[in-house]
Amino acid sequence: MKITAKKLVFAAFVTLLAVSAWQAIFGDGMSVNIDGDEIDGPLGFLLGTVFAGGGLLIATVAIACAAVFVGVLFAGLGILMISGMVLLAVVVAAAVSPLLLPLLIPVGIYWIFRKRSRKQHQHAALEHAV
Repeated sequence: MKITAKKLVFAAFVTLLAVSAWQAIFGDGMSVNIDGDEIDGPLGFLLGTVFAGGGLLIATVAIACAAVFVGVLFAGLGILMISGMVLLAVVVAAAVSPLLLPLLIPVGIYWIFRKRSRKQHQHAALEHAV
């Protein structure tokens, strides 16, 4: 059985009607106390619902603002963390590079000889083409 939105709305409506009928028949009614004045009946129900909904609306706005603030805060902290890690990597590379100098000398010599032989090969190819 597939539950559609229409069926769900209809079920919610029937449930709300049943709860309100139960409250009207067997309940003692709702009363709201505002500055010591008891307001009951339909107006008390309406005021209670409006004030509760208003409180929930204010809470929703406050939680949404807090979520945006925390998201921006954590994004900023993430950027600071990444930049700190990059700075640490640069410092570590600068500290290790003098130790790697003996390894770079043979690589540099190989690179020079390779570049020199490539130039000679290109020069010979140009003379042969002309």
